Amino acid sequence: MAHRSSARGTAAGRSQRQLRVGEEIRHALAQILQENEARDPLLRDVSITVTEVRVSPDLKNASAYVMPLGGQAPVEGASVEDVVAALNKASPYFRGLVGRSMHLKYTPNLKFILDDTFEEADRIGALLNRANQDKQGFDLDSLEDDEMADDHLKGEDQ
Repeated sequence: MAHRSSARGTAAGRSQRQLRVGEEIRHALAQILQENEARDPLLRDVSITVTEVRVSPDLKNASAYVMPLGGQAPVEGASVEDVVAALNKASPYFRGLVGRSMHLKYTPNLKFILDDTFEEADRIGALLNRANQDKQGFDLDSLEDDEMADDHLKGEDQ
């Protein structure tokens, strides 16, 4: 009998099968988006990174976390949200291409979501740097205060 590591699975409650299928879909989508000649001008000249694909427990729905390379839309006046909206509009087309490249009983419905983890990581890094600089500045100030207090005490002793 096979041993199961836990009832909830791994990686935030997802089963091993969900993780494996999600990774296969991520690879298929990355390949499709790299080779794709899309009709939509927002998708035509942009490199899109697929950072993660999360699959529902029944494997019927998948959320693909994406980010245009460089974090900017290729068309002047467009935003990265517009690129994600164009991906969602073309989702049935991408679903068909994924279905042809994989051997699953059902090809999951695809939903594209803007991945903001890189921006969050930059924001947290900036906060940590600022806190570290504030701490170093505080340590220097407290050292100077301690030295002045020592000098003051030495003056009273004489």
